[in-house]
Amino acid sequence: MRSHVRWLVFIVVLTIFCVWVSLPDNQGIHLDTDNDGKEDIGLNVRQSLGLDLVGGLRVLLQAELPPGAFTIDDLRQAANNVARRVNSLGVGEATVQVQGRDRILVELPGVRDPQQAIDTIQKTALLEFVDFGGLGAQVLQLEGQKILTTEQLLIQQQRDAVEASIEVTPEATSAVETAGEVAAEVTPETPTEPQAIANPLTGQPFQTVMTGAGLQSAVASLDQRGRWIIQFELTSEGGAVFGPFTDARIGQPMAIVLDGIVLSAPTIQAKLDTGGVISGNFTEQEAKQLALQLRSGALPIPLRVESAETVGATLGQESVNLSIRAGIIGVIVVLTFMLVYYRVPGIAADLALLVFIVLNMAVFKLLPVTLTLPAIVGFLISIGTAVDGNILIFERIKEELRAGNDLDTALKSGFDRAWASIRDSNFSTIIICGILFLFGQTPGASIVSGFAVTLALGLLINLFTAVIVTRTFLHLLVAGLRQPLIQRHWLLGV
Repeated sequence: MRSHVRWLVFIVVLTIFCVWVSLPDNQGIHLDTDNDGKEDIGLNVRQSLGLDLVGGLRVLLQAELPPGAFTIDDLRQAANNVARRVNSLGVGEATVQVQGRDRILVELPGVRDPQQAIDTIQKTALLEFVDFGGLGAQVLQLEGQKILTTEQLLIQQQRDAVEASIEVTPEATSAVETAGEVAAEVTPETPTEPQAIANPLTGQPFQTVMTGAGLQSAVASLDQRGRWIIQFELTSEGGAVFGPFTDARIGQPMAIVLDGIVLSAPTIQAKLDTGGVISGNFTEQEAKQLALQLRSGALPIPLRVESAETVGATLGQESVNLSIRAGIIGVIVVLTFMLVYYRVPGIAADLALLVFIVLNMAVFKLLPVTLTLPAIVGFLISIGTAVDGNILIFERIKEELRAGNDLDTALKSGFDRAWASIRDSNFSTIIICGILFLFGQTPGASIVSGFAVTLALGLLINLFTAVIVTRTFLHLLVAGLRQPLIQRHWLLGV
């Protein structure tokens, strides 16, 4: 009996926590313990709604490199970087998933500025710190211009080598240092693209000192003159390269280059081995967007927008309200059926079902799970499976009582013998959910992923509520109503 009381305490505490998490306006806990303005302890709680509920933007990105030029891990890393970018833009319910072996699908529910979102997630953001030493007054003429660097040339050589199925040898890589004449081959030929400028002193590509891979963090802020700048910190590896270079070039200009465009060319004032500042004629939006791109990292492979479409909510607010109302009515009908047909065990089942619903709602917000219409359907089906488990248990208890066994034996046998059936049926369905989820990763079939996730989560939670929670409530009810139940088996549904 003591074990059931301990389980009851745990269930009550867990339910209270889940009810708190499930509150519509709850955003979680965010504590600043040392008053430094940064969150030290936090629990993020948010409800993610899919495109079919709130509308938004769906973007399909295609890798620009040919097959074989990158691995599936490169594509996943690009997807992770894209996810960090769109989430930092404030698109809280964005979903980013790899589609096939060369595509990334991005869904941005409730997005307000589609063009900004597309520009942010697509841009490669190749940041370079480039040696401008010895240029003198020519530095001013290069600001805002597209220049050719050794890093860009190396990347282009690698792409060309893959396309021609030629291995990039160390000799080909070292040719970056001396292949000034290759600049014309790398320069875009389209009239809309500015011509990449080589170093006017040598005719060779400008020397890249360090790329954005050496950055640890980047934050947009205002300087003392009210201009927007990006403050950055270096990794230990970046500092090991950047520190000696800046120490040897004090008084010389160094260019900060993003995707080949010179943002600014400040003069090195001191040794920079931990971090520094990127300055330029930035607006607030440009500074924050650049800082975001630098924080989330350069995309390991270039991506182009294969398709982009604005999606309207397929369910209006009235339809959503009607769906919620229908779900509530369905749950009430199920609760009433269990109570009328199984009597006292039905009370335990009803309490367990309410706990099951609250647990699911909390898990959806804590993970978070993006709720689409198929995902909601998966959750409603899982409610039916939760009731199925209780029915198996109660029918087994009734069989034991009809066979003449006492109440305690019937309860023990009912749960023990029904467990195998509940376990096997739930796990077999979970396997199907896994197959559906994998199928949902292919292009055009992502709609089934949400259904598979919510149904699988419901089945897993059901293994806890249908056995542990129902057992606890039923044993406590039996302990309080033992004599009436022994004398009146109809209270047990027999």
